[in-house]
Amino acid sequence: MAANDTIADMLTRIRNANLARHQTVDIPSTKMTRSIAQVLKEEGFIADFTEADEGIACHLVLTLKYRGKARDPIIKNLKRVSRPGLRVYSNRKELPRVLGGIGIAIISTSSGIMTDRDARRQGIGGEVLCYVW
Repeated sequence: MAANDTIADMLTRIRNANLARHQTVDIPSTKMTRSIAQVLKEEGFIADFTEADEGIACHLVLTLKYRGKARDPIIKNLKRVSRPGLRVYSNRKELPRVLGGIGIAIISTSSGIMTDRDARRQGIGGEVLCYVW
């Protein structure tokens, strides 16, 4: 599958795995998906991620987190903001707050992929990739 929007593909895979209550989900590995997975791990939305090599194709295996006996997904929602057809940029003064700070916005900055909180702390803006809460 040649998806030119690897981020939307990644978010959709996580969303579907969450709905089906899967423990892990496979995502094609790119620099971008690795960075996003790293942010999700640091922010406590996923338990862990590993990289699996299968010949030429390399993919990430994300371990999802659930709450309690009912296995309530930690990630309630993922929303793609900037997309190939419509890029969304935000300067440091206009960085979005997701649900008043409960969720995170993942921003692609000149210093790499980070949360809206980190970008605000460093005083830099960038492309708003997605919201996670």
